[in-house]
Amino acid sequence: MNQHTPASGLHCAGLIGYCRAGFEKELAGELDDLAAEAGLIGYVRADPDAAYAVFETFEPTPLGDFGTATDWRRSVFARQLLPWFARIDDLPERDRATPIIAAVKASGQRFSGVVLDTPDTDEAKQRSGFCKRFTEPLTQALEKSGCLRTSRTGLPVLHVMFTSATTAWLAAGQPGQCSTWAMGVPRLRMPSNAPSRSTMKLAEAFMTLLDDSERDSILRAGQRAVDLGAAPGGWTWQLVHRGLRVTAIDNGPLRDTVMATEMVEHLRADGFTWRPPRPVDWMVCDMVEQPSRIASLMAEWVATGRCRYTIFNLKLPMKRRLEAVEQCRELIRKRLASVGPFDLRIKHLYHDREEVTAFLTLKR
Repeated sequence: MNQHTPASGLHCAGLIGYCRAGFEKELAGELDDLAAEAGLIGYVRADPDAAYAVFETFEPTPLGDFGTATDWRRSVFARQLLPWFARIDDLPERDRATPIIAAVKASGQRFSGVVLDTPDTDEAKQRSGFCKRFTEPLTQALEKSGCLRTSRTGLPVLHVMFTSATTAWLAAGQPGQCSTWAMGVPRLRMPSNAPSRSTMKLAEAFMTLLDDSERDSILRAGQRAVDLGAAPGGWTWQLVHRGLRVTAIDNGPLRDTVMATEMVEHLRADGFTWRPPRPVDWMVCDMVEQPSRIASLMAEWVATGRCRYTIFNLKLPMKRRLEAVEQCRELIRKRLASVGPFDLRIKHLYHDREEVTAFLTLKR
């Protein structure tokens, strides 16, 4: 067992992040940067196609020293980001609870609940049934040992991630700092009458990039929106479903189910050159193009006041994903530098593949 025992309070051994399999290198680079910014000294580990990456400190470190490095929203490629405090190897098949409880007791930290996870790989998903069955008995055992205080607000949630049948990582999910969805993945259903699966990207973007109050205040029925590169209409459908009136820009056709809503104006035009006759509330864009070109276009719309809010996808080159994201950040920063402070949020969503999704607006 690789376990760090604190003298007092919760001391952690590093950061662990979940990601899509194949993006471990990019997540590891982000963990390294976040740790360096927080002044943490250690190293990163990431195995290909493991669907997670780890930063490990050289010495046990008080949780408070991690600062905002534990905020999952700061990472593009992390679906979930947690400070971990113990790794347990060689778990006995017939009694996994005892060593887990011993590690939790040694941490000196009480928790408000328990979440059992696995990485998002085909091999790991085979353990999902075990996690469901094991959650209740582990919770009861932790309560009996005094490690859980389910009635206490503000305590972290204990995350137990099984990277194999015999290895578990223990981490502390802090309120407001970690994703609230199991494995960091919001559970969405494909609408039966949506024209394409791309509608799921925008639905997840609204859930992930905006908080509850923002969805109520800045995404409202009756607003006007533009969808650049709209065909066949997946993102337009998502906007209309939320009560927005949409101008859909694409030389290709939109599905009949989208046009039948009578809330869409379809203009056959080039998404890079068309401009609205008056400002709109929202502009969304899922065009297949170089990410730098998309980033520049999005920044131009926001800088000139053509839209107040935009959500857009950046298609990434396979060998320069992280570099491409940073290049786009810099292009947006330069364009908006003379306009005013802005809010840019970027995430590799569950429904994204070789792309990331971003939200951009000026701060008001």
